[in-house]
Order: sequence, then structure tokens, then C-alpha cells
Amino acid sequence: MAGAALGALELGRWAPIGVPTQVAIALSLAGLLLAVGICVRHVVAVGGAEQLLQVAGARWGTARRARRTASRRPVTVPPVPGHPPVPGHPPVSRSEPDLDVETVRAAAKEFLELFYGEDPHVGPLEPRMAEVMREIDTTGTYWHTAEELVFGARVAWRNNKRCIGRLYWRSLQVRDLRTVSDASSVAAHCFEHLSTAHNGGKIRPMISVFAPETPSRPAPRIWNEQLIRYAGYEQPDGRALGDPRYRAFTSKLIQRGWRPPERQGAFDVLPLVVETVEEGPRMFQLPGQAVHEVPLEHPELKWFADLELRWHAVPVISNNRLVIGGVSYPAAPFNGWYMGTEIGARNLGDSDRYDLVPEVAARMGLDTSHEATLWRDQALVEINRAVLHSFHTNGVTVTDHHTESRRFLIHLEKEERAGRGCPADWSWIVPPMSGSQTPVFHRYYETDNQVPNFVNDPEATCRALRGGPPAFP
Repeated sequence: MAGAALGALELGRWAPIGVPTQVAIALSLAGLLLAVGICVRHVVAVGGAEQLLQVAGARWGTARRARRTASRRPVTVPPVPGHPPVPGHPPVSRSEPDLDVETVRAAAKEFLELFYGEDPHVGPLEPRMAEVMREIDTTGTYWHTAEELVFGARVAWRNNKRCIGRLYWRSLQVRDLRTVSDASSVAAHCFEHLSTAHNGGKIRPMISVFAPETPSRPAPRIWNEQLIRYAGYEQPDGRALGDPRYRAFTSKLIQRGWRPPERQGAFDVLPLVVETVEEGPRMFQLPGQAVHEVPLEHPELKWFADLELRWHAVPVISNNRLVIGGVSYPAAPFNGWYMGTEIGARNLGDSDRYDLVPEVAARMGLDTSHEATLWRDQALVEINRAVLHSFHTNGVTVTDHHTESRRFLIHLEKEERAGRGCPADWSWIVPPMSGSQTPVFHRYYETDNQVPNFVNDPEATCRALRGGPPAFP
């Protein structure tokens, strides 16, 4: 809006000399209104991905606050053809919304043009566009068709600039669970997701999309960063048993009533926390058949198995918000498969995680008296070798960072040939080990956000790491 104000000042300065002051003021005010109008239309039409990513989450929060505090005449949201009601939940009355409907319309228009533009076999755009616009005007949102949902979820993966494994975006299997919104059903479907995606070790890229956020009802939230995460227990000496990243989360869950195993260990699976506006946060212990883990051993260092390390096979990110055409899906857990360095270099190697590098270096007999011996590098390589060896030995899909880097550049070339940009965050795309030895290191990337996409909300991150506060206090 700074541009509009500047334009108004310039118009005021350009008022003809010699006219009455009142006329000059009137001209300035007229110019201001004109400039503001132009600016608003510009933002709505071409405000860009940043705004479209934000609106789907922030605007419903505004609507919920309005429902709690406003004394306006209540309006019942009518049912929309093709939008199935959520079982067990009748339509909710809401106050007259103060929503940015024009921005929703712009986001929907951009998405539908993308969908119909990339798949000419779906038919003419105009009837569907008119239908969606009517639905937005009536309800403040709209219901994606099954085909739109599949396309939107896959393109969100394609646009995720932090992911190096996007070559396979077309293979993403989409589970349409948009009529599921109660906590126990969400949890049950998450457990089914883990088993189905594991697929006997041949990991399937998969996403489960639960009920969307709407003006009439908030969507469910999953607190955990991933469906499977390990507890971190605070110890008397200030250290943590298990994963230190989740020590605060673990403490909060214990306060909420979770009972850890009687014999606490370094790889105790945390319960899944699902929150709904009706039930609040609820905890669900993961069944054993949903938790597939790989015991870690080294191809040459036989003592490595004595460390009793393991890691789960399916990395299902569960607290990111999927945004498709102005519609927000806060609960949409999705997975690809692991790149070895995610486990070996980060989860096991980082000093604020399991911090295994010093222990492995000591067992290897390396000279750790000074950094110039590169003992950290040697130990880190062997940890990562153990991860790759163990996953391969157990028949579980995994990839190494050199292979995946080359595959990413293939994806990049394909996107460029298709006339599409391929955003990438260099700090995430370059592997955390031997970065300069991979081809993704030696170039720059586009960094603009594109939609559809996955969004990591600060509130969701806080719940995942600190165990609160709840989304619906």
C-alpha cells in the first residue's frame, strides 16, 4: 500500500496552480481513492504466491474470532451441491463473515487455469470456473473435485522448494479423506497410511488429505512433526535420553497423561496428537504394526550393531498445511522415502540430536585431539554408510545424496522444458554431507514461492516442538 500513498502525494503535487484550495484537496482525495482501488485490484489479481499461501490459513482464523466475539446477525452456511457434509457434524452457523472473498476467488481462478491448462482432457474451463465462483460467493470457500485434489497435491510437491526428491511428483498417491474430521478416525487413517506407504519396504509416495478449513468449521490439526517421532526424556544431568529435539514435546505429553514405557529407551515412539475444535487435543498410541523400523549395522564395523540404533522406515511429514487454490488442508500428512543423510548426517549426527559422531569416532579409534584430523568427517561417513547398508539389507527404499542430486537436476531440466520454473532452497537442496561433491551445489536456483504448496506455520511448529498451545484453546 505504500505505492498508493506515494501516488496520492504525487497527484496532490500535480494539482493545477491557481485553482481553489478546496478543488486541489478534492483532486488529491480523488486521486488517493483511485490509487488505493488500483492497488487493491492489483493485489487481488497478481498479489503472488506469498499472499495466496497466507490467506487460506489466516482468513479462517479471523472468521473463528469473529464467531466468538461478534454480535452480528448469524448466517447459516447452506449446503453446496457436490460438497458432502462431514459425518456427525451438522452445518454450523456463523456471523456474517468479514472474509477476503476476492482473494479466494483469485486463488481459485489461478489454480483452475493451471489445472485445465496442464490437462486439456478434463474438458472446458468456463463451466467449472463459474460453478466455483458461485460456491465461493455463497459459502466463502469451495470443494475440489477428486481430480483437482489429486492434481493440486502433486503440484504442491512439485513446488516444494525444500524437497530434493521431486522427480517423482507424478507418482504421489492421494488418499481423499476430506469427510474425515474426528480425532480417532484421523488417527486410524494415519496408522493405515504408515502401513500402506511402507508397502513391504518398497516405499510409496503418499498423502492423506483430511477435512479442509472452512468458514463454518476449523479443520483437524496433527501436532507431531512426523507421524513417527522418538521421545526425548530429560535427564538429571541436563542431557536427554532419546531425541533431544522433542524433550519439551515429550514432557508436555507426559503432563497430558501419556505413560512412557516402564523402561525408557532412546527410540520410544511418541503418541500421535490430533486436535479438533470439538474434542481438543487427544493422544493415540501408534500400533506396533504401523511402526516399521530398520535396525542399523555397518558392513564392516561389527561393533556398530552393539550401539542398538534404529530408525523408522517411512518419513511422513504431518504438521504442514496443504494449500490448493485458496483452500487450506491443515491435516495432510505426506511422505516420500528417506535420503540416507537425513538420518545419518542430521537425525543421528547433529550435535543437538542424537550426537553420535563423538561416540563412533571413539570406537573407531580416531585421533580426536584436534579438528585437523577430520575425525568428525570420517565418523560421519561411516554412520551414513551404516544407514544405507541397513536399509538396503532390510529391503527398505532409501537413496544416497549423490544419486538424488543428479535426479534433482533431471527434474529441473524437465521442468524447464515444460516451461515451468522450479523453485529450490539451496540450503535444503544441497545435502548436509559432501555438498560440494554433488552437482546441486554448483548453481543458483529460483526461490519464489509457487502454489499449490505446503506451508509450515509457526503455530504448528510450536505445537510440534513444545506441545502447545492448542490450536483451539
